[in-house]
Amino acid sequence: MRRTRIKICGVTDESGALAAAEAGADAVGFVFHRESSRNISPELAWEIAGMLPPFVSSVGLFVNASVETFTRIEELCPTDLSQLHGDEPEEVVRACGPNIIKAVRFDPATIVNDLARWNDVEEVSAILVDGSRGGEGTTFDWQKLAAAIEGVEDFEKKIIIAGGLTPGNVGEAIRTVRPWAVDVSSGVEKRPGVKDPALVAAFCKAVHAAGS
Repeated sequence: MRRTRIKICGVTDESGALAAAEAGADAVGFVFHRESSRNISPELAWEIAGMLPPFVSSVGLFVNASVETFTRIEELCPTDLSQLHGDEPEEVVRACGPNIIKAVRFDPATIVNDLARWNDVEEVSAILVDGSRGGEGTTFDWQKLAAAIEGVEDFEKKIIIAGGLTPGNVGEAIRTVRPWAVDVSSGVEKRPGVKDPALVAAFCKAVHAAGS
């Protein structure tokens, strides 16, 4: 049976990255958005990425960055995947590809169209559905997302759930949507950008217990 992957996002230091890896996370995320409380410099992110054990992926998160800014940061910290978490147009997403995780904000009125739109973009490897514009810890109706996925013809992208996930509710989210992966930031923190190793371990344990 397929297991659900885990991404710990908003990592800002070595201890947070290693806590994620030791707990069984599949990926850690670095936020390259200056307005975020979890912002990290590409230079420091690259240093931390070099400490990750084999088979733990790095993900760079961008919000409405220009292609030039994206390219400059990627040269300083080349990550395994890139997450575009803003309102990026298709031409920007294509230019930043491949291996793009495209984030969308859940809205019952638009989610089917959003899923269909990015399903048709080859450079997008996965679609992340969040309850907010990112990092706000806002949940959404997982049952409606599951129904929306069924409503998209020939849907083939991997789905990642984010937004308000915690060790206490991630199992329900997994059982409802059966996503490829889950993404957590505020739900495993002591404060923005500082991960709590105990919460990270509890989150990963809850994901593994939920199965796939």
